[in-house]
Amino acid sequence: MSRIEDYALLGDGRSAALVSREGSIDWLCWPRFDSDTCFAALLGNDDHGCWQLAPDTRDRPAAQMSRRYRPGTATLETHWETDTGTARVDEAMPWYAGRSCLVRSVRCLTGTVRLRFALRARFDYGRARPGVRRRGDRWQLIMGPIALWLDGAADVALDDDGDDLCAVLELTAGAQRYFSLQCCAATAKEPARLDAANELAQTDAFWTQWQSKHTIDSPHADAVLRSLITLKTLSERRGGGVAAAATSSLPECLGGSRNWDYRYGWLRDASFTLLAFAATGFRHEAAQWRDWLMRCIAGHPSQLQIMYGLDGRRRIDEWICHSLPGYEGATPVRFGNGAAQQVQIDVYGEVLNALYQARRHGLAPDPHTWTLECGLIEHLAQVWREPGHGIWEMRGSPRVFTLSRVMAWVAVDRALRSAREFGHEAPLERWEALAHTIRQDVLAHGFDAGQGSFTQCYGGTELDASLLLLPIYGFLPADDERISGTVHAIETHLDEDGLLKRYRNEQSHDGLEGGEGSFIACGFWLAHVKLLQGERDEAERRVRRLLSVANDLGLLSEEYDVSAQRLCGNFPQALSHVALINTVMAMGA
Repeated sequence: MSRIEDYALLGDGRSAALVSREGSIDWLCWPRFDSDTCFAALLGNDDHGCWQLAPDTRDRPAAQMSRRYRPGTATLETHWETDTGTARVDEAMPWYAGRSCLVRSVRCLTGTVRLRFALRARFDYGRARPGVRRRGDRWQLIMGPIALWLDGAADVALDDDGDDLCAVLELTAGAQRYFSLQCCAATAKEPARLDAANELAQTDAFWTQWQSKHTIDSPHADAVLRSLITLKTLSERRGGGVAAAATSSLPECLGGSRNWDYRYGWLRDASFTLLAFAATGFRHEAAQWRDWLMRCIAGHPSQLQIMYGLDGRRRIDEWICHSLPGYEGATPVRFGNGAAQQVQIDVYGEVLNALYQARRHGLAPDPHTWTLECGLIEHLAQVWREPGHGIWEMRGSPRVFTLSRVMAWVAVDRALRSAREFGHEAPLERWEALAHTIRQDVLAHGFDAGQGSFTQCYGGTELDASLLLLPIYGFLPADDERISGTVHAIETHLDEDGLLKRYRNEQSHDGLEGGEGSFIACGFWLAHVKLLQGERDEAERRVRRLLSVANDLGLLSEEYDVSAQRLCGNFPQALSHVALINTVMAMGA
């Protein structure tokens, strides 16, 4: 089985695929990011769906592989060197194609190369084998509402079971083959053939033009640009929502049970994501994300959720999939996410800060937005004292999380700033009093004088790396002794080889078994705080350490297992890349 860091991301703003270093597409949900799986070998084995295209090394020496994204694009280029010749595979999910599709090209560069082609489609989360039918020189794979159409494989044959398409292809120097796989409704008429060479060329042109808008001036510009391309790839092209990750149920602890579905949009990430796009010149994407946010929260303030589908839908039911054995046996495999129904007071701060930042960057919301914001503040005034599950969506009993109370203050503070700086009518005195009350509550109950640090929850002593957000959001200055004490405590107790745990699982009673890796975004937050404290060299050192755990293509997952030296958690993780962008951009400010 491939390691998480062995995968590359392909995407077209409708769905996303993961390609292993062995040339196998092991993950794809079609036609949407959160659809049923078409290829799910990532959470099982080849028989749960994959598409292999790589040198055939049976009875031959292993092939040598190198890969890269073409500069400034999401097109993957893989070079293979065998004992008889060399070849290059180019693959992408074209952005402007009429429907979601995969395009793969293989060209023999020198000598002779023998390739193995194997397309194993599985639907219903790895359980259902499609009907495979030849349609002239094309292949149709059909199951219920979905039909896949394969072109470029007229000489490929069904295996003995009649389920999979397999072949050994031999190419000589200069020979090239193109394959395309389109996803259609089963009831739709036969789709037009793709000009695969043209689709690859247009995809490169799209990404080259898109990334040319950036305003990055940093020694880490390449890492920032790759992160931006990753965020764009995880963005729903029409609505603007950004998936937290491309995957579901990649374990936060290898072999463990902390396995969640991240193919949805989190309000937790709202202001950070908007800032990442806006601060780097991608105003259209920032505005799209703001508009997605507004559509999602347009109902009554009391019905605010912490996450939504990328199309804005509210219902995200969690269920356990017993047909997939899990990544390296990590179970249960979950689809959907029950945290959508949790109470998390912090989301009010995320939403109000995002809308304030949108105004600051010239992305003025529509006239109805201020009415909605006022409604959110009035509702927050009634509920800010309620316990909840916190930013980390703990599955234990609700508690009063210090960061949640701080984010309630952020919500009111940003509403006040929007009113004053942009001329919106508001009950300023009443809101000022509310902000003061919340602030004093946090200072009185969220700080443990004994250890000189803010704590995860009121009345507790546990530490939490999310408290690093207090100076980033401006709750207290970075040089305040209470912030300095909190930073020192977090470094002392949560640091692991230059990376940070979110909290100590054995102390925080989060309702789950086992541990987890170091949380990559928290490491970037610490680097950001070090910068705010004037420790630029230390901030730079920590950023370099974090960049060192990215895979060879610059992609980051949610967490990193320091002892195993492996990425873990869902991949690639939008929040990790957002934290990278915002921290590096702050260093250049």
